[in-house]
Amino acid sequence: MDIATLGGLVIGTAVMIMAIMLRGPITMFTDLTSFMITVVGSFCAVLVATPPHMMRKLMQIIRHAFIFETRSSIELINRLVRFGEIARRDGILALENALDETDDEFLVHGIEMAVDGSDPEHIHKTMATELSYLEERHRSGRKIFENLGTFAPAFGMAGTLIGLILMLRELQDVSAIGPRMGVALITTFYGVILANFVFLPIAEKLDSRHREELLLKEIIIQGVISIQSGDNPKVVEQKLKIFLPPVMRESVTRRQPGTKGPR
Repeated sequence: MDIATLGGLVIGTAVMIMAIMLRGPITMFTDLTSFMITVVGSFCAVLVATPPHMMRKLMQIIRHAFIFETRSSIELINRLVRFGEIARRDGILALENALDETDDEFLVHGIEMAVDGSDPEHIHKTMATELSYLEERHRSGRKIFENLGTFAPAFGMAGTLIGLILMLRELQDVSAIGPRMGVALITTFYGVILANFVFLPIAEKLDSRHREELLLKEIIIQGVISIQSGDNPKVVEQKLKIFLPPVMRESVTRRQPGTKGPR
């Protein structure tokens, strides 16, 4: 569970509610008509703009923003260096037995191609193609929330126009001006809050998740190719360290042949 994402939403919502209640009742900011125009309208627009197969994955995409298994790039590099030591010491075919140490399908696939004798160019092309499809899937999921962040303020403005039209049509009825103006302003409020506090931040969080996963897979591609090419484990380590910030590079510890690496 990503505590930062959940905590930010909960604390932010609580602070806004408290700020509203300090100046008046919370019911002043609740309006079913405004909700229907802004929220339902935005989701309907996204339904129009998004392929059906992506909408079916909406809950999975939301879950990915809140629940994410953090993986250490340092541990991954250490594991790849250890695989390089095994390949250097016992031959690349010995890596088949070492695959039980990982449940990363992308890494397993790359090592299996190396064990099968695929040349580095073929391995790079295959894994890069898989990575490009991963990027496209992530981009499509992120696009849903970017669209929501775009549509919500627009529908809020549409609600404002609806409220103003209703108000102008009944200017002779002074008692109707307040409620109509309320609908006009609350829809804009809903649109702005939803876009900038929920939809766009979730899109940014999904993008952050994507960049983290992309880095790990780039490390895997470089590591597998280096191992298949028969590089010395020290060379494998040096090639993979460049993916890390300088302050983290000293944390990579190359294991000596015969010692156990991180599992």
